[in-house]
Amino acid sequence: MATEIYRDAWGIPHLRAGSAAELARAQGLVTASDRAWQLETERHRAQGTSASFLGGSALAWDRFARRARLDDTARRCFADLERRDPETARWVRAYVDGVNEGLAGSPAPEFARTGLTPGRWEPWTPLAVWLATHILFAGFPAKLWREQVAAHLGADAIGLFAADGPGTSGSNGWLVSGERTVTGQAVIAGDPHRWIEDPGVYQQIHLSCPEFDVVGLAVPGVPGIAHFGHTGTVAWAITNAMSDYQDLYRERLRRTGAGVEALDPDGVWRRAARHTETVEVAGEDPVEVEVIETGRGPVIIGGPEGLDGDPSDPSDPSGAPVAISLRYPPRVTGDLGFAALLPLLRARRVADVDGAFDRWAEPVNVVQAADTEGGVLHRVAGRVPLRAEVNSLRVVPAWEPGHEWRGWHATPRAGLTDGVAVMANQRGPAAPLGVEFAPPHRADRITALLAGKERWSAAGMSAIHTDTHLASASPLLDRLAALGGLTPEAAALRDRLLGWDRRMDAGSADAALYAAVRGAVVRRLAAHPALAALTTPPVYPEVFQPWLALVPRVGFALEHLLRAGELFGIDRPAAVRAAIEEVALRPPAGVWGDTHRLAPWRALEPEQPYDEPGLSGDHDCVLCTSGVPGLTDRAARGPAARYVWDLARREDSRWVVPLGASGVPGSPHHRDQLPLWLAGDLVPVVTDWTRLKKERDV
Repeated sequence: MATEIYRDAWGIPHLRAGSAAELARAQGLVTASDRAWQLETERHRAQGTSASFLGGSALAWDRFARRARLDDTARRCFADLERRDPETARWVRAYVDGVNEGLAGSPAPEFARTGLTPGRWEPWTPLAVWLATHILFAGFPAKLWREQVAAHLGADAIGLFAADGPGTSGSNGWLVSGERTVTGQAVIAGDPHRWIEDPGVYQQIHLSCPEFDVVGLAVPGVPGIAHFGHTGTVAWAITNAMSDYQDLYRERLRRTGAGVEALDPDGVWRRAARHTETVEVAGEDPVEVEVIETGRGPVIIGGPEGLDGDPSDPSDPSGAPVAISLRYPPRVTGDLGFAALLPLLRARRVADVDGAFDRWAEPVNVVQAADTEGGVLHRVAGRVPLRAEVNSLRVVPAWEPGHEWRGWHATPRAGLTDGVAVMANQRGPAAPLGVEFAPPHRADRITALLAGKERWSAAGMSAIHTDTHLASASPLLDRLAALGGLTPEAAALRDRLLGWDRRMDAGSADAALYAAVRGAVVRRLAAHPALAALTTPPVYPEVFQPWLALVPRVGFALEHLLRAGELFGIDRPAAVRAAIEEVALRPPAGVWGDTHRLAPWRALEPEQPYDEPGLSGDHDCVLCTSGVPGLTDRAARGPAARYVWDLARREDSRWVVPLGASGVPGSPHHRDQLPLWLAGDLVPVVTDWTRLKKERDV
């Protein structure tokens, strides 16, 4: 049969072909047609060549990508895939063929603005894109932060700052079994929380061939449907498990006439791999990057001479130069888990999904699945190394024994409670595999909302998606309630906040007042002399600075810091008092949505800036739209998609993305889903080919 491309009313692509390989080619082709600029940006980011057209602002990422060996690791993983699973390797090649065909002569306006010509995708490029997208997902730079805290405040202080910090991503997901639905069949719903990007990080798509027929959310640049899919008889979804599976090692390096050597745990200096690469920078001189790899992994910070401006490591008593290497599973195993992708598309029952996720590598996720025969699944999937506990917490010395990897953790499984399972990055089934998890507020709130009705329908799930109750407000409100002797204006503000319904609605003036007081408290705590040593982080590469900034760390850990028995002599009642007096003197004039506005990430800002809308929600609401308390109310993170998978009738499933199906500015489908996303509405999933408009044969 011919390979056919259809569209629904929202411009979502529906593809039909005679084989899985032909379908993969069509998926690559249509993705390149809809998102050529996005694909090329991601390819360059994975290669560490984005500064060649984006300029110096992209140099920090390119340095990291080169030093972490992202593209080389993808090459290794694809070579391994060809040996172990040639069918999947051919399928990936077919997708790449489609991408290259679609990129040829792309009219995307960003190419003309930057002078960039689309380049050629290699068979391993989808793996490189996947790796670049997720390499920071587990938040290994948090270990650099913990080193800072331990060095200046003591190891006992690390836990005070433990929270869902600015470098992590989260999600909501819940499974309601058939015994708790109006149809007798399960419903799976949720929303992944990630950077809101333009174009979006998820692509709504429908893939159909004689072997399978699947709707779901694909990652542009990667074939198939990995994270969220519905085959008609089984559906699955994931959230970030918050597991720790990447290690940082402090290395001792020295130069020799032959290159660079690293000190190994057995006391022997061994040759490290070393070469230099040149990064082209638009409008500036090229930059040389030294790439070093020890027996632990690539050196991503420092080198034999340490860091520019700060050559010695203050946390190393020997005063040795700073050099830190990264050990991450695909670099060790040569496996990125792509062997799971085709089995997921072919899944018919929960057991099939379970078997597919046995092949998963990274990121480590909590998976939920249900099928039309009543089967359910709630498990962790991915590869987490067995090693010393301190590896998960801190940067460990490479030259000392006891920090090696000793195999892999068995992935935990969990069941349902009262016919429901909720995953929201809390300490759930993945607890043995991680260090820091999200506060329990989102999970507890979803659980409570689901308990409020005996029977649920797919149509009712949007009310949960958009819930704005902020349970994490309690510690600050408790501190406010204890204050006396306030000025009349501050007392009136305190009383108003104590009567607030704790909903972070865009139209709420009370929510704006609460956020203003919270921000003022965060800034005052962060400015206290007791924390002064944390205000100036080490001169590590720029890409790691978000994990090391004090104000965001205080903002996201505010609950812990306000409730701790002692906080280094900081007078917290005085800080809260000063904050409410400050806000009472100059209260925000409007509502929460005036400052809590959408702030999507774009590789290239549009020639005509968008007037981005105000948002409901906050980082601990189920409607998780995250600013950075104390720094900005603008929300760069939020639900990168919403989905409701109905196992009774797939046609009753719903989904939405923040902007639209097209990545082409000016397209009618570039931002047409935004009003629905803002309102909490969802787009119907269409699988009836007679209701679709045929675009072309390819």
